[in-house]
Amino acid sequence: WDLIEGQGSLFHPSFAGVSTGLLHGAQPEAIVMCHDPSREHMRGIPGRKLPSLKECLEANLQVARLTSPNVRAVGVCLNTSGLGPEQARDLCHITEAAIGLPCTDPIAFGVDAILDELLCLEPSARSTTASR
Repeated sequence: WDLIEGQGSLFHPSFAGVSTGLLHGAQPEAIVMCHDPSREHMRGIPGRKLPSLKECLEANLQVARLTSPNVRAVGVCLNTSGLGPEQARDLCHITEAAIGLPCTDPIAFGVDAILDELLCLEPSARSTTASR
């Protein structure tokens, strides 16, 4: 796989265009949603609430499907650095149950469950052709 890291948000007026361009240009087969659960509002816009993680994930998939119709989400990564280990693990379990995807803090707990989801994906004709 090609791994493409993108920072920004479809919901932030300063980053929406760049995020859209990255999703369209990358034509991903899989998305891992990353989130900082301690963030209470959009960076640089106090008072502007964040969408729910589920809403954010669905919006990213909808935008990605314009150029990659079979894209799917394979997991959620949380930055739980402000939490203790037990709180962090609990938050990952709660998020996993709410979203229906593996959830982890990659630094604290690794990414095995998300990697397992990726390994279950069937390669698309596009990725098979591109790798020849």
